[in-house]
Amino acid sequence: MRGMMRHFAGVLGFALCAVSVQAQTFPSKVVRIVVPFPAGGTADVLPRILAEKLAAKWSQPVIVENRAGAGGNIGAEAVARADPDGHTLLASPPGPIAINHNLYPKLAFDPAKWVPVTVLAMVPNVLATRSTLGARSVAELIAHAKANAGKVTYASQGNGSTSHLTGAMFQSMTGIQMLHVPYKGTAPALTDLIAGQVDLFFDNIGSSLKQHQAGKIRILAVASAQRANVLPDVPTLSEAALPGFLSVTWFGVVAPEGTPAPVAERISAAFAEAIRMPDVQKRFVEQGADPVGNTPAEMAAFVKDEVSRWQKVIQDANVRLN
Repeated sequence: MRGMMRHFAGVLGFALCAVSVQAQTFPSKVVRIVVPFPAGGTADVLPRILAEKLAAKWSQPVIVENRAGAGGNIGAEAVARADPDGHTLLASPPGPIAINHNLYPKLAFDPAKWVPVTVLAMVPNVLATRSTLGARSVAELIAHAKANAGKVTYASQGNGSTSHLTGAMFQSMTGIQMLHVPYKGTAPALTDLIAGQVDLFFDNIGSSLKQHQAGKIRILAVASAQRANVLPDVPTLSEAALPGFLSVTWFGVVAPEGTPAPVAERISAAFAEAIRMPDVQKRFVEQGADPVGNTPAEMAAFVKDEVSRWQKVIQDANVRLN
């Protein structure tokens, strides 16, 4: 018995040593960050800002790869199937990390098994309309939508995205009916909003701000708890018409199931170090993003709360996907 215990202890010690060495030598090759949405949106821009810094720190190429589709599920599935060695990561808004399992009847991956790395940033969502829409306030928009039930269109970054669910929550809280038009990410949705092909879009502030300032679209309200510093004259949805309305997008990094904790912690520390750099902070703020850079344990606790929050939104708004 003692011999067997010594054998198991030896095997365990060897395994722990191997994991420690793996963490210390990471990365040993190209690091691939998969963004499950198209290029051009905040989900794509933030990881690209950090990839430059990580490549310099690690002396290894860090490549951002866009694999869009199915509300982020296509890119997420590719990461879930990758080797769990930290060299393939998912950088994404909440969908494939904390929301989609409550929307889709079947997924090719289990979001509960992601290995948390870090939350990159938090970004307030905004209610943006095409510039030619007559409504110039939230109250006017609600009145317009009620008078044109089922005819007002709202874009989203895709089925199950935060913009989709925010639109569903908006309908639920106002009692209006709108037509959902899903896209494969922020960029194509925003392009059609600017062109007047859709009426409104619950976008994140980073993508819409410059278009609003240029007069190409109109931001009627922000969906955060407080007004945005970059839009001090724009009210929150809560103060404008809907008390308690809150919708904030976050962008997180996770690794495949089985990725050793020391590896995840090493990657997390590198991301946090990059996020603290003054030039990175400046570029994040320009995107309307509040930098975070927390630990794997902190991200795990945060995601747990987000799963519960969006699950309630889905249930209250009776959102269903085929």
